Amino acid sequence: MLFNSVTFVIFYVVVFALYWLLRARTPQNVLLLVASWIFYGAWSWKFLLLLLASSALDYVCGLLIESAASQRRKRLLLIVSVGGNLLFLATFKYLGFFVTEFGALLEQLGFSASRPVLEIVLPVGISFYTFQTIGYIVDVYRGKVPAARNFIDYALYVAFFPQLVAGPIERAAHLIPQFQKPRVWSTSAFESGLQLAFWGLFKKVVIADNLAPYVDVVYADPAQFSGVVLCTATVFFAFQIYCDFSGYTDTARGVARMLGFDLMRNFHFPYIAKTPVEFWQRWHISLSKWFQDYLYFPLAIRYMRQGGWASKYKAHIIAMALIGIWHGANWTFLAFGLYWGIVIAAYLAIQERLSDAQPGGVVNRFTVSTSRVADFLAVAAMFVIVCVGWVCFRADSLSDAWYVLTHAFSGSGAANVIRPEIVDAATLWLLIASLCAAEWLYRHSDGIRQRLEGRQVPAIAGRYALLAAIIVSSGASQFNGARPFIYFQF
Repeated sequence: MLFNSVTFVIFYVVVFALYWLLRARTPQNVLLLVASWIFYGAWSWKFLLLLLASSALDYVCGLLIESAASQRRKRLLLIVSVGGNLLFLATFKYLGFFVTEFGALLEQLGFSASRPVLEIVLPVGISFYTFQTIGYIVDVYRGKVPAARNFIDYALYVAFFPQLVAGPIERAAHLIPQFQKPRVWSTSAFESGLQLAFWGLFKKVVIADNLAPYVDVVYADPAQFSGVVLCTATVFFAFQIYCDFSGYTDTARGVARMLGFDLMRNFHFPYIAKTPVEFWQRWHISLSKWFQDYLYFPLAIRYMRQGGWASKYKAHIIAMALIGIWHGANWTFLAFGLYWGIVIAAYLAIQERLSDAQPGGVVNRFTVSTSRVADFLAVAAMFVIVCVGWVCFRADSLSDAWYVLTHAFSGSGAANVIRPEIVDAATLWLLIASLCAAEWLYRHSDGIRQRLEGRQVPAIAGRYALLAAIIVSSGASQFNGARPFIYFQF
């Protein structure tokens, strides 16, 4: 059930109406839980069983950890819970890849290997809800949150349908208390949620889905195109994945807000970042913070104790490599993660050297020049660095990624343009320019933003009607076969 489908619109209208008619917290939570299970089971009831198993495992382990008398028993229960969730994730997401790659390795070494074909369907959103449940159990173990006593509250934390399949990856301390308190109708929350949901669908249906055909054609066979087309497709993909993923997040946050819940912001204008560190503070924020709190900090403390120049940066490279692998079982994702780990480590190392060269050895490594020209150049350079990473992310294989990177500025290739009947590149550039202008206005013009958020009913109705008309007209064909969100595959 996709946000950009008529089926979801009908589903949500029914749930929304019943939810606010019930008013009391407990029946509202029961309704949301059942609706969430229906939403997820619409893909496959087998996936729903896996979701229920994960919920039950962590609910029981959380209670047992909180009541355990010894640290040893708590640690054992933590291992059982985290190990069980990672086993689910590894089996469904990585087993087929490793069996295939191991068989290929044996054949290269001269052994006769019969490679089994494992048709394992990846459960939608398994990476997101698995990390959410692991975060919960680790926080209970660390004493940061109490174990959930009410199974309905906890199961809803795992399965809450707006953010179930593509995040944001919520923390128990933020989301569970919202299920435990009464919700009161708020017209302002409804209006802002509706606006956020419309904007998210606009980014997905109007921008991302129109950029996708151009990107798909080029990356299906990069050798057929010249460097200009390869560069264009890469820039288009940068905006496609941003509008696709942030569009999902905005829609999820808007849908949740209309029900009285606040989901964390997952994107904060990432393409205006001036440094690699800042980019990951703005892009997929919930995943970055998850790895920071549960993996990077423990690794950093361990490696810093070892001493030595290189030890400082091991944690960055390992954490980013695992972020890459989190996206899927493919060498391109590992290359994507390693690339970012090396980029961040190199950036921090350079900043440290510059700090040592300064009088007194003090410099803020995240300080950037106040010069507008310097800021523009930093943002432009950072965007190029980001696009290099997106090549690894989008390419079907490492060889395709290498071809794009090594031929991006060459004139070779059979085609210099994509046929106009497939897609009009000029229109796509106009869409990107419109997106950039809209986000610039939102960031810099408080007066315009306040006027847009005014409560005059005719203005609100007109704005939503216009957005709806653009979304429907742009994605009319997609409503019969809506294009899935990119991050559903993760």
